[in-house]
Amino acid sequence: MVSTLEQIDAWPSPHAAAGVRHPDGSITTHGPTSQRFALASITKLFTAVAALVAVEEGTLDLHRPDAEGVAVADLLAHSSGLDLAGNRVAAPGRRRIYSNGAYEAVADRLAASAEMPFVAYLNEAVFGPLGMQATTLEGSPAHGGVSTVTDLLAFAHGLDRLLAPETLSLMTTPHLPELTGVLPGYGRQEPNPWGLGPEIRSRKEPHWTGTSNSPFTWGHFGQAGTFLWVDPLANTTLVVLTDLPFGDWAKPVWPALSDAVLAGR
Repeated sequence: MVSTLEQIDAWPSPHAAAGVRHPDGSITTHGPTSQRFALASITKLFTAVAALVAVEEGTLDLHRPDAEGVAVADLLAHSSGLDLAGNRVAAPGRRRIYSNGAYEAVADRLAASAEMPFVAYLNEAVFGPLGMQATTLEGSPAHGGVSTVTDLLAFAHGLDRLLAPETLSLMTTPHLPELTGVLPGYGRQEPNPWGLGPEIRSRKEPHWTGTSNSPFTWGHFGQAGTFLWVDPLANTTLVVLTDLPFGDWAKPVWPALSDAVLAGR
């Protein structure tokens, strides 16, 4: 498996690190796994989990709409009708419109309901319990996270300590699965399934995961050149962090690495 992860050494990014959690629970890593990388939109997974913890605590209501008819579930699943910047461009529940502004709205709602700053809640509810000491939010709750491969592996496989099984299932199941929308970097997908935070692979093509990934694979990639996926059927997780922004360079090598990891799992 080490030779599989060594593929990242040939990538054009100045630095890259990767980690795999195998079906038996063992972990293989390559590169500077304690180096902190900007995560970009992987951050949305943190914000989503914090919101779902708040739902379980009774601090947030997942499905109650606000005055504009938008529920927290719609904000998390990019079905709120808000565009990237958070401007309303459609009615809720009609299209999958990728939105940073939606996640900033979730953080604002949570902070107001919990009566504490969102960063403090995130640290108390997510980073602290999972021992993610190298992870911080340094900006937007949509894209301001900084973390390490080590911490992200702990995050991906510590969620069952934070969330009830039914909540975790809800998070990783498509919300309004029939909705069409644009997957950033990959174009229009019909449909474009999304969970309450994670993107769900389903049968999307093209895609940033591998052709061997099951349709139930969930995760997120970031424009900073980062990705995390969990394939529940393969019981395998892959985290890759780089410092080269996502672009055409990533489109062939990310799926190739994913397929190699699954072939050797």
